[in-house]
Amino acid sequence: MRNISRKDFLKIGAALPLALQSLRLRAEQGGERPPKRIIFINSCLGFYKPYFYPKKRGDLSTSDYLKGMKTLGKMTLFQNLFHPGMRTSNHDSEKSFLTGTPSPESPTFVNGISLDQVLARQMGGDTRFPFLNFSIYDRGWGISWNDRGSAIPPMYDEQKIFQMLFENEDLKAKKQQLQNDQNILDCLRRDLAQLRKQGANAGKLESYQAVIAELETQLNHEKFWLNASKPKVPKSLSDDQDFVFSTKIRNLFELAKLAFQTDSTRVITFSMDWIDGAIKVPGATGGWHSLSHHANRPDIIARLSKIEIDTLKHYNRFLFEMDQIKEGEGTLLDHTTVVLGSNFGNSSNHTCDYLPIIVAGGGYKHKPHTVLEKQTPLCNLYLELLHKHDIDAKSFGSSQKDMGLLNS
Repeated sequence: MRNISRKDFLKIGAALPLALQSLRLRAEQGGERPPKRIIFINSCLGFYKPYFYPKKRGDLSTSDYLKGMKTLGKMTLFQNLFHPGMRTSNHDSEKSFLTGTPSPESPTFVNGISLDQVLARQMGGDTRFPFLNFSIYDRGWGISWNDRGSAIPPMYDEQKIFQMLFENEDLKAKKQQLQNDQNILDCLRRDLAQLRKQGANAGKLESYQAVIAELETQLNHEKFWLNASKPKVPKSLSDDQDFVFSTKIRNLFELAKLAFQTDSTRVITFSMDWIDGAIKVPGATGGWHSLSHHANRPDIIARLSKIEIDTLKHYNRFLFEMDQIKEGEGTLLDHTTVVLGSNFGNSSNHTCDYLPIIVAGGGYKHKPHTVLEKQTPLCNLYLELLHKHDIDAKSFGSSQKDMGLLNS
């Protein structure tokens, strides 16, 4: 786990995790249904609306972008969702995609906990990795935020992620790392005792206690998994250097599929964040960000659409391949909720209304295209996802209520 910021990698679960083989055996024997899983994918520059939304309400086959999806019967496109308090947030709105915290552009902004981290607390204890957090490149933050409102640095190097998930570790080095972590934890406990003697304020003490508890849980989790064998899978990552950007997205989706398939984790985030400079995809080369400011020029939209088509091509492949993996009485996709969306409704003018949101898989009775009568907080859907994953939350972010948008 050296490639993850251990300080910010929340390890969940007071009870000892179940062994992977035991879990699989019980599922195969019908003792319990396969576990629930969830992934959140944020395309931070959104999608060109006339090509993304269907031309005929309720019929996804009339969407230029979605009509070729192989799993249309297991997808619901939502229209009229938004995050309140984002009107002047511009690109900073990405920080609030999974939190719903308003005014991320403010110099005094403090984020809330992201939805994936709330889910990881409930779902992460039984797997080697309580959650995984992917991004296209290294900028230090993605769409995961801990309960102190701090960004959890994402992983972006496909080869290192594969190594972390599936290749043997240097046990001697790992044991030394765990001992070093234990020494840090002991120092923090001594510091906390000293602060108490000095009469430090309650807020500082609570912060120290939270960090200590987090690190202690993480350390115990890592110790438990230290001698557990990792699953062995063929290395199926692409090394296509002609389209590096496209290859990166393809590989991160592949890693997400493998991580779910091997039950290495049950919670993943994937930030498809824009990169400065030109990228190359089949049929187009250009700056993704600059092209997103298309000002309705057909020539620019044509190039932008190539990038968006390419990202959705890999999303389509991810869903289809998940749906081909049999698990219990259904497929891996049936037991995995896949949320694709964006913090932008229209990146050309930086508006954050009418967010494009798709929920796929999860075993829901999908309605292809759900158009809400009025602008509705996206956090209403987030609250419902918490409930669908057995978390009894009364609210989340800007939520007003669970609207029952997803039927099981």
